[in-house]
Amino acid sequence: MVQSFGYIPAFDMMDFTLRYYEEILQKPVFIDSIRVSFVIALVSSVLAIVLGVLLCAVLVYTGNVRGKVLQIIKLPILIPHTIVALFIITILSQNGLLARIMYALGLLDTQGDFPTLLFSTNNVGIIIAYLWKEIPFVAYFVLALMASINTTLGEAAENLGASRLKTFFYITLPLCMPAIKKAFLIIFAFSFGAYEIPFLLGPTLPKALPVQAYVEYMHPDLRHRPYAMAMNSIMLLITLAMAVFYYWMVRKNIFQTGGDKDDI
Repeated sequence: MVQSFGYIPAFDMMDFTLRYYEEILQKPVFIDSIRVSFVIALVSSVLAIVLGVLLCAVLVYTGNVRGKVLQIIKLPILIPHTIVALFIITILSQNGLLARIMYALGLLDTQGDFPTLLFSTNNVGIIIAYLWKEIPFVAYFVLALMASINTTLGEAAENLGASRLKTFFYITLPLCMPAIKKAFLIIFAFSFGAYEIPFLLGPTLPKALPVQAYVEYMHPDLRHRPYAMAMNSIMLLITLAMAVFYYWMVRKNIFQTGGDKDDI
């Protein structure tokens, strides 16, 4: 953050200034990068929450909260994002496995007719890559709480005549919302500031904010460095705001459930 104000003694830059913030905030490329990062983070997080909670419910109601099924679901969480990007390129590119299979089955006239999912401005490839890891994360994050609620209050509601579907929407899901909201904030903050997937699967323009910051950082003129640091500082402030909001949610949850302030 100090460098973002133009103070870099090694480059003979000794004056603090807001000029770099003012200039990047006026650049269309920066505004586009903010928009791209926000859309990617929001869409992938919302889809991951919906599908992750659905997967969690399937595991709970089928009794697969332990065992091999759970181990398989945990596996994508352990795979690095660079490997996930390689999987996505291998499967979903126009020269990938899916395009070749569809061409071999006669569903495509040429492999070039396969939809452009990667390196395009719709950022579908990036979102799919995030969903690969975020859906299992959400399911695993919420699983213990949902299983506990289902085996206590859920079964009690069913014994009193409520259907399983009504029990889920009126009892289990509302009581799981604190954990679901926290999972959303975690994956949204990560997706907003992550670099690897947008760099490997994103379009040339507009770039996601972390990628654009890296481009500015690698500028041949080292005195250009404060622009990159200003972008990084803005990302830091946004994710810090999300962390503060997350902490506020934790405190609110403790107070509502009768916890003591000292428990924090």
